[in-house]
Amino acid sequence: MEIPKLDHLEKMHGVERVINESGIFKLVSKEFSDKPTKIKLINNVEIGSKKLTIIAGPCAIENKKQLIKTVEYVKKSGATIIRGGAFKPRTSPYSFQGLEKKGLELLERVRQITGLPVITEVMSTEDVKLVAKYTDILQIGTRNMQNFPLLKKVGKIKKPVLLKRGMSATIEEFLLSAEYIYSHGNPNIILCERGIRTFGKMTRNTLDLSIVPLIKQISHLPIIVDPSHATGKRELILPMAKAAIAAGADGIMVEVHTQPEKALVDGNQSLRPSDFSQMMTEIALVAKAVGRTI
Repeated sequence: MEIPKLDHLEKMHGVERVINESGIFKLVSKEFSDKPTKIKLINNVEIGSKKLTIIAGPCAIENKKQLIKTVEYVKKSGATIIRGGAFKPRTSPYSFQGLEKKGLELLERVRQITGLPVITEVMSTEDVKLVAKYTDILQIGTRNMQNFPLLKKVGKIKKPVLLKRGMSATIEEFLLSAEYIYSHGNPNIILCERGIRTFGKMTRNTLDLSIVPLIKQISHLPIIVDPSHATGKRELILPMAKAAIAAGADGIMVEVHTQPEKALVDGNQSLRPSDFSQMMTEIALVAKAVGRTI
């Protein structure tokens, strides 16, 4: 049986358009949609627009005072989304694991106070509904990028999902994980480059900024960069944040702590409030140079 050509299919009655699915990416590719995906949140925050998305806050929520004080600083400096870890996946079982539900409740309180959307990581399929109840964006961390049951689960909800690249994942694997979420019904996906593991030892990971323009060529999904986890060093966050914006990223995600030296998690890669303010001033200049705003 001869297969009809694409132009013949497009002319058939009842056919709106024909999508060529010859590639490995079906839904996240530009073949499926040539229009950049924009994700709308509360307070008129939109990810993937001309205005850059700035996600900031503590790596881990330690207590109410620490969270609110940090959030006040980052909002004043121009953050558009608040981050804070309630469930913390740690390499050591003896490290601080997060406040869990109490942390989620504190995040919800922060949203009420600031009016800004909030994001936190979800680690298991059992917690998806719980985390979705308290937050505006669900984060899939690097260790769970290929946790396919979890990807399918967040694909069945309507809340936006921020998908972090696995620490050893190829770009193909990264986009196919996004495909899992999209194919289960959720098109509201934000990609996040957070560094990959290489032979280098002077930084926590190796920030692969080439992925940003490459994703823009392949996919319609927005992509942001996390220079905190990528470098692991406070003094490297600012230059890498500027480089990410110059490369075409739709935003950045950074960790901020009022007292990094006392932080329970990732103090070395957390900006002080004054550092964050300085970063916002400097990336605004880069943003303007590439036709973006903050």
